[in-house]
Amino acid sequence: MTTTSNLLVIVSDEHQSRAMSCAVEWANRLDIKTPNLDALAARGVRFTNAYTPCPICVPARASFASGQYVHKNRLWDNAMPYTGEPKGWGHALQDKGVQVESIGKLHYRTEEDPAGFDIEHIPMQVVGGVGMVWASIRKEDERVEMPGRMLGKYIGPGHSTYTEYDEAVVKRTTEWLENRPVDADKPWCLYVGLVAPHFPLIVPQEFFELYPLDELPEPKLRPVTGYKRHPWPDKQNGLGDSEGKFVDDNERLTAMACYYGLCSWLDHNVGIILKALGESGHGDNTTVVYTSDHGDNVGARGLWGKSNMYEESAAIPMIMAGPGIDPGICKTPVSWLDVSATITDHFGTTLPNEAPGAPLISLAKAPYDPERVVFSEYHAAGAVSGAFMIRKGGWKYIYYVGFEPELFDLKTDPEEIEDLAGSPEHAKKQAELHAELLSICNPEETDALAHADQAAMIEGYGGREAALKLGAPAATPPPKV
Repeated sequence: MTTTSNLLVIVSDEHQSRAMSCAVEWANRLDIKTPNLDALAARGVRFTNAYTPCPICVPARASFASGQYVHKNRLWDNAMPYTGEPKGWGHALQDKGVQVESIGKLHYRTEEDPAGFDIEHIPMQVVGGVGMVWASIRKEDERVEMPGRMLGKYIGPGHSTYTEYDEAVVKRTTEWLENRPVDADKPWCLYVGLVAPHFPLIVPQEFFELYPLDELPEPKLRPVTGYKRHPWPDKQNGLGDSEGKFVDDNERLTAMACYYGLCSWLDHNVGIILKALGESGHGDNTTVVYTSDHGDNVGARGLWGKSNMYEESAAIPMIMAGPGIDPGICKTPVSWLDVSATITDHFGTTLPNEAPGAPLISLAKAPYDPERVVFSEYHAAGAVSGAFMIRKGGWKYIYYVGFEPELFDLKTDPEEIEDLAGSPEHAKKQAELHAELLSICNPEETDALAHADQAAMIEGYGGREAALKLGAPAATPPPKV
């Protein structure tokens, strides 16, 4: 599809797909106040079953940049950032002469790398160009507990370097749009990376007050009320155990209010950008895509952060609106890699390498496809082995190397309460989904390759003791703005 419209891609960080009030399928949950995203969805297409290729920042973003699965890139974790190889959608647009720039968080290696942007404005990259090397130590008998508290020392209302950075990104974006000439013959692509609602869980007071603590719903499946976690996510969580590090129950509730407040803060910033888009004269000739790199558990199963394949963590919001896009809902499973394909397709080109994604516009216009397969994988912090997800139709299959799998019928059990893996009446479906997994990768071989690559990287930095000193203990610090 070649168009003459511009393309604005807005990517947040850690936005759970359910944390939007337009996600009406979760209307019985807390009302998340996101009027600007709701308005965008009302005039466009909302993809209700969208997933990340990896539920942690750096490898997910490398996959998005290249349009490739994590195991194809071999950029497994938060210490293996994108460097511009393999080439991706940005390079394809540059080759075609399309102006392509970024503002805000990328989480690549360094600004000097040829990552596919003509200009990177105030980019946020991994720490020191290396990232969280300490978290690449994944063998069960070698891992170390996460230093400090992942969610931050302070949780509550206020301002952080992250909210200040988002303000700077929004300001730079509005200036960029105001200064861009309206020229239908020279369409542009602008990527905007915001950090909210990623922890630290600190949010401006007015957004914190939107979610009174006594009105917050109790998260599902909490171990303190008798739920027994699957052994794989239990071991993965054991490295940090944010739930166990809350001072008391009031702080836990405060953390929930801050997360949802940050979702509303994010929405507020998206609203400023979209208003600037309209006032600059570009509104009628710009396609807008909004999405996030992964979700957040927000206390479900006693888990916080991301890093597993449950809906709270692996599912992401995805909205597309603009010229020629009819409003509606698309229930066909999609992936962040489909956004990669959408960007190149929008400008009449293709990704440099064979990729699994498809343009969102074609998926939205087609009938619901129960046979379409979406895949995700995880080989990063806390994981003693690889985790792999297959979503097909209403089913989700999670395969863990060295552990029993999980199987959920999301049509009848959208909260993933009842694990059907090993059930005789579901054996055929489980076998079918495992065959889909094997058609994408061999999980045991992929797991072994990830461990080998990470071991080689650690050795290259001088071994385990040296690696333990490399990388931020939790949230990546933003650049000075």
